[in-house]
Amino acid sequence: MALTGLEIFKLLPKTNCKKCGMPTCLAFAMALAQKRAKLDDCPDVSQEAKDKLAAAAAPPMRKVVFGSAQTQVQIGQETVMFRHEEKFHNPTTLAVTVSDTLTGEDLKKRIETVSALQFERVGTKIGVGAIAVVNDSGSADSFVAACEAAKAGGDLPLILVTQSSKAMAAAAARVKETVPLLAWAEPDTAEEMAKIAKENGCPLAARAETIDALTELTEKIKTHGVEDIVLSCPEGADLRDRLFDLSRMRTLALKKVFRPLGYPTISFVGDGDGDVQMASAIGLICKYSGIVVVDTAEPYALLPMLTTVMNIFTDPQKPVQVEPKVYPIGEPDANSPVMFTTNFSLTYYTVESDVEASRVPSYILVVDTEGTSVLTAYSGDKLNEKAVADAMAKFGVDKLVKHRKLIIPGYVAVMSGKLEEATNWEILVGPRECSMLPKYLQEVWN
Repeated sequence: MALTGLEIFKLLPKTNCKKCGMPTCLAFAMALAQKRAKLDDCPDVSQEAKDKLAAAAAPPMRKVVFGSAQTQVQIGQETVMFRHEEKFHNPTTLAVTVSDTLTGEDLKKRIETVSALQFERVGTKIGVGAIAVVNDSGSADSFVAACEAAKAGGDLPLILVTQSSKAMAAAAARVKETVPLLAWAEPDTAEEMAKIAKENGCPLAARAETIDALTELTEKIKTHGVEDIVLSCPEGADLRDRLFDLSRMRTLALKKVFRPLGYPTISFVGDGDGDVQMASAIGLICKYSGIVVVDTAEPYALLPMLTTVMNIFTDPQKPVQVEPKVYPIGEPDANSPVMFTTNFSLTYYTVESDVEASRVPSYILVVDTEGTSVLTAYSGDKLNEKAVADAMAKFGVDKLVKHRKLIIPGYVAVMSGKLEEATNWEILVGPRECSMLPKYLQEVWN
């Protein structure tokens, strides 16, 4: 268990030198116990104290990395139960299964299909993050062949799923340079699987029937030299029980700093059609699975899962933004309309979509408002006549068109007078609702 603030204080120099940024050593010790400070912040702490304080200074949940350098996946290292407390750090990785019962063109096609499950949402690339090769055949040779095909057929990190230590040893040796995640180690195979993971430098997923058994299993795996572990919630539980177990494990790891459960988690969703898998996966993404593995490769089912990951793991203090600049829509010329909006991604892409729908080639000037929407930016004085005028000058809007007319969002019509003075352009007040832009551009502008 972690040390308390007073236990940590006894190991510090007690000089109150303030080099750590805290007023006293006791304040620093309390911050360290609450994971709000790092031991390296104290330049005078002894090596003996560092060794004793290692457990207190380490994150409550270990970070686990797998995959090659180009497509590396990081999971774990979370510090809070809820995003508003700070933020979540490493997004849930969504993986899709590839069965080793497939061969030849069927196997190749499945791997290509999974690798192609990539999308773009509000300017951000999202997609499947790993391929889970499953030893459904029970054959070590078939498993090795499928793993090698997955390695050769795409860049996605691999998860090797088999209960056979023989099949795991053979497959891991063939693809170890990709640093796959090995699943599973169970109570009766922990020693063999841990040996395979250590020999090949791979992280290892552990599975047991209860949380107590899982606790014993992680300690057993660690005694065999494997530190990078991923946990599976108990087998056989329905979705409600799995969500409860995942939440309980997260609470014990973060709130109680219970090290045997201080690892990221993995969940498999294989029952039901695409709709059922989608619903189950979304629940597991929210509470609190680090990896979710599904069987379906249907884009309609994967996109909502990936959108959930994007929404849950977006830093609430840093909204998704687009680059401030002038965006041409269609093929605008010197007579095309010019309008502005903010650099909040959802706002920009909504405006862009409606301008495209109008079929009127246009210029959209994106003003830097630190990722806030039009009304929010205006209320916070991040969107004002100076910000718009400066953006127009910076991006050379006057050189793009012959006219001097600027369309502004209807919700900030109140700034039209000051904006006209600041820019010497004629200000046209556009519609309040973005959905009315097509009609406005077709009827009012033209």
